[in-house]
Amino acid sequence: MGEIWIKEAERLGDGKVGGEMDTPDAPPRAVWHTTESGAGDDAFTNVGAYLIAVSSEPHILYDPLTDRLGQYGPLNESARALKNAPGLRTNRTGKVCVQIEVLARAAKPFTAYFKPGKNFKALIRALRSWGIPDVWPAGALAKAYNDDTASRSAKTWMAQGGHYGHCNIPGNDHWDPGNIDQGAIFRAAPVETKPPTKPPTTPVVDLSNLIAAAHRDPGLPQGGTTHPTDVRIVEAALKAEGLLGARYAADGSFGTLTREAYTRWQLKLYPGASTAPGGAADGIPGRASLEKLGAKRGFTVKA
Repeated sequence: MGEIWIKEAERLGDGKVGGEMDTPDAPPRAVWHTTESGAGDDAFTNVGAYLIAVSSEPHILYDPLTDRLGQYGPLNESARALKNAPGLRTNRTGKVCVQIEVLARAAKPFTAYFKPGKNFKALIRALRSWGIPDVWPAGALAKAYNDDTASRSAKTWMAQGGHYGHCNIPGNDHWDPGNIDQGAIFRAAPVETKPPTKPPTTPVVDLSNLIAAAHRDPGLPQGGTTHPTDVRIVEAALKAEGLLGARYAADGSFGTLTREAYTRWQLKLYPGASTAPGGAADGIPGRASLEKLGAKRGFTVKA
């Protein structure tokens, strides 16, 4: 479900505007209007109250100069800003039919001067949350008061979701919102994209390196290393198993204590195995025991 109340918007009126949608399975849409007034705080207050007084409340009142945003009713119910068409309650068409009144005049397209900020972005975010696509299905908007070229196709209105002008709605004769730049609506609120999350890299341990380190490191001076990168991965796994103390779990040396810890791992897998040189629990990693440790502790084995 999309946003019902836009948290950034001021509440206008009593929150009760229309009712349930007639065709909730139809595509979602938004309709843009202009109030044929000026903008600014006085206009916001006065026009906002007037729309209530004449029972023509939209869902949204927006000031293109101050970025002020008000909301009259829940977006998942109908509003009252459209006239009905024969046999069609236009306010109740679609999953949602969000009505937006902009404090502007159709003769002066507001996209030429508006100052969209965080509230405008919040409005577009809410529209997108209902699945309203960034398209204008009816095509061009009316360019002048007497321009009858804007489509008011009932077929398009019923079948396609997206953004419409008041001039595109069947049964209505207004030409607002005027010849606004339709693309500017979306450019002002670009879709936020998150960089793709890289899958975590699984460490790879070279078995031959471990075997070489297990043979060589015990004879080196304390802390001497042969293949520390591979050894540290295994030491961390042995520590996680409770077989190697934390003090020795990151030195990268497959010395005596690490060999003893690995012997305990082998005995855990093969109880009663021989701990003699060449036995199944002699502290020298074998492929089977190492792969089982890796499967449990998050690394793979290169043989």
